Amino acid sequence: MIAHLRGKLLAKHPNQVVIETAGVGYEATISIPTFSELPECGVEIALHIHTHVREDLIALYGFIHPAEKRLFEKLITVSGIGPKLAITILSGMPTEEMTRAIRGNDLGRLTKIPGIGKKTAERMVLELRDKLPEPAAASVAAIATMSSAEEDVLSALVNLGYQRTVAEKVLSNVTRSGSGKSFDAIFRDALATLSK
Repeated sequence: MIAHLRGKLLAKHPNQVVIETAGVGYEATISIPTFSELPECGVEIALHIHTHVREDLIALYGFIHPAEKRLFEKLITVSGIGPKLAITILSGMPTEEMTRAIRGNDLGRLTKIPGIGKKTAERMVLELRDKLPEPAAASVAAIATMSSAEEDVLSALVNLGYQRTVAEKVLSNVTRSGSGKSFDAIFRDALATLSK
């Protein structure tokens, strides 16, 4: 499962990029907000990746910000919304605004996105309203200031089945005592805290 790619940006289009990593070019579908933040071709970039596997296809979906990837993964759990429509939805509205619209039952705002009718908007609100975090500036800032080791530990904890919010809280407590720890040290401390 590919979860993160770092490499040279070979090509970019409004809905697609090609990133070269260790001599291999990976094609990933992206949203318009991610496209608008990309640098020029030839520059090294890093994308958070969602790997979507079907019988006839393995597709990569790339995001600059982890919050956008998380919202994408929530959107594709809604019945009737596949990865392509989820990318279209993310291209139609910034992540925080989308979260507020879903939590606030703002169907009028959601139906302005191309491809979203009233029924799909209602399903999004019904199925996601309680699953989306309260958009708070503090949590966005906390995520943005994580080191790469802390992001890796967070990803590992979520993959082990811990809830992201719980893992983030434990990580902030563990790293408060001193930043600059290695992945192993942070991971061990976080697991020890979680198993108490």
